[in-house]
Amino acid sequence: MCTGKCARCIGATLYPLAVISIVCNVILFFPGWDVKYAQDGHLTEEVKYMGGLVGGGVLVLVPAFHIHLTGKGGCCANRCGMFLSIAFAALGVAGALYSFVVAMLGLINGPLCKVLLIWVTPFKERDSSYLNDRDSWGLCTEPNNVVEFNVGLFGTLLAASSLQVVLCGVQMVNGLFGCLCGTCNSKGPL
Repeated sequence: MCTGKCARCIGATLYPLAVISIVCNVILFFPGWDVKYAQDGHLTEEVKYMGGLVGGGVLVLVPAFHIHLTGKGGCCANRCGMFLSIAFAALGVAGALYSFVVAMLGLINGPLCKVLLIWVTPFKERDSSYLNDRDSWGLCTEPNNVVEFNVGLFGTLLAASSLQVVLCGVQMVNGLFGCLCGTCNSKGPL
């Protein structure tokens, strides 16, 4: 496969992953589908780190634009453009890794929720994982279904950021080959 075509494919694949990361992070600000928890400051700490919005979103979306443009014909589709795509892909890797770490911490620590009358993170200091013990999820009485909510969204962020790391890593290698060998856009069909 031509390095230019590969860059276009990677760039186009990064767009929906970045949008998914942004949407998941925004939704995490509304546990139980209610704004009152955000207004009262009852949000899981990892949500405030905005790993999906900043890391897997903006820090991947910007490189995705450049990587996609590098694969097209024109001023960016040259050896210099491919060299720059390595740096942009590295920025994407850093953003995706940030999103990955925040999502992993969100899954490990569990949600902030109301247990009896106080707001705590009940699963944070446990020896065993709450993810395998669905019966313990009932400890959280408010927001409604907050454990399922957090697990689903942080799990989605984890999967999206994993794919982003892989794709940006592949683009770093692809950019190196494109820098050394050219993008082959001016050549005939391959």
